Amino acid sequence: MLSWSSCLLHGAALYDTEDPRNGTVVAEIAFEELTAYRQELLLHCYRLLGSLTDAEDVLQETLLAAWRGLDGFQGRASSRSWLYRIATNRCLNALRDRGRRMPPAPSPPFQPPEPSRHGDVRWLQPYPDALLEFVPDAAPGPEARYTAREAVELAFVAALQRIPPRQAAVLVLCDVLGYPLSEVAPMLGTSSTAVKGLLQRARASLGHRRAEPPAQGSAQERHLVRRFAEAFTGDDIDALVALLTDDAWLSMPPAPHEYHGVAAIASFLRASAAWRVGRRLELGPTRANGQPAFTCSLDGGPTGVIVLTLSGDRIHGITRFLDDRLQEHFEAGRTPCRVE
Repeated sequence: MLSWSSCLLHGAALYDTEDPRNGTVVAEIAFEELTAYRQELLLHCYRLLGSLTDAEDVLQETLLAAWRGLDGFQGRASSRSWLYRIATNRCLNALRDRGRRMPPAPSPPFQPPEPSRHGDVRWLQPYPDALLEFVPDAAPGPEARYTAREAVELAFVAALQRIPPRQAAVLVLCDVLGYPLSEVAPMLGTSSTAVKGLLQRARASLGHRRAEPPAQGSAQERHLVRRFAEAFTGDDIDALVALLTDDAWLSMPPAPHEYHGVAAIASFLRASAAWRVGRRLELGPTRANGQPAFTCSLDGGPTGVIVLTLSGDRIHGITRFLDDRLQEHFEAGRTPCRVE
C-alpha cells in the first residue's frame, strides 16, 4: 500500500474542464489542495458515524480514494463537493458493510440502581473543540438550517445516529452544509425527488430543539460550569441536582445505563459517591462539541470525559464517557478541580 508521504509527493493529476473556448483545458491539481479539507471532512464523518475513532478511519479511506481517483476528476463540481461525495459514500459503505462497531460495555465497580432505560447509541464519542479550531470558518450554503454551533452539539450528533444513515447524510449535506437538492442527488447517486423525501423524513425525525444554551464563554456559562464542578467533585448531590432541568438525563457511553429525571440521576450519583469515598477525584476543564466538558481522573488515573448539555440557566444533560482512551484527544495541562 502507498504511504501518505508518497501520496503527497506524487499526488497530482490532470483533469478535463471541458471549456468550450479552447477544447480540452488541462490543469494540475495538487493533492495538498485536497488535504486542506481534511479537518472539515473529519467533522463530516464524525457527524454521520458518531464516533471520532471511526471517523478517523473513514477519513483515511476517503483521502486515499480521492488520491487514487484524481485522474478521473473532471472538474464538473468543486473539489470540495467531490470530496464530500467520496466521504459521505465511504461513511454509508462503512455502516452498510461493517455496521455499528459496538464497544464492549464496562462493568460497573459498584451496584448501580436500576436505569431508567438502556441507551441505543453506545458508540457515541465526544469531539474535542481543539479539532474544531482547524475547521475553516466557511459560511454554509443558503439552504442551511442549522448554525455551526448547533450542528456539532452532542445531542444533534446522537440524534443523527437514530435515523437511517441515508436520511442523516441528506440532512447533513442539505441542512448543515447548505448544498441544494440538485447537488446532493448526484453525490448519493439518486434523484432530487428521492433526496427531498429523505430530507423531509429526517427533519420530522429530529423533532424540536431545546432551549438556547448560554453563550460560549459567557459569565452565565462559566458560573454554571463552576457550580457543577464544585458539586460533582465534592459529592454534594443536593447542590448538583439543583442545577438540573426537570427532564435532565445522565448517560454513560459505552455503558448502556441511562438515568432520566432528577430523582433517578440523584440515586445513581449517590451510589457512585458512596463507592468513591476516600479516593481523589479530579476534573480538568476542557470543551467538546462546542459544549463545556471535563477530563476525569480518579487517584491520578484517567477515567474518561464528561460533557455538559446546557439549556437556559440549567443543565439538561450529563454525558459521562467511560473510555479513558478518549482523554488523549483533549488538551493536557489544565488546572484540575480537586477533592481529597
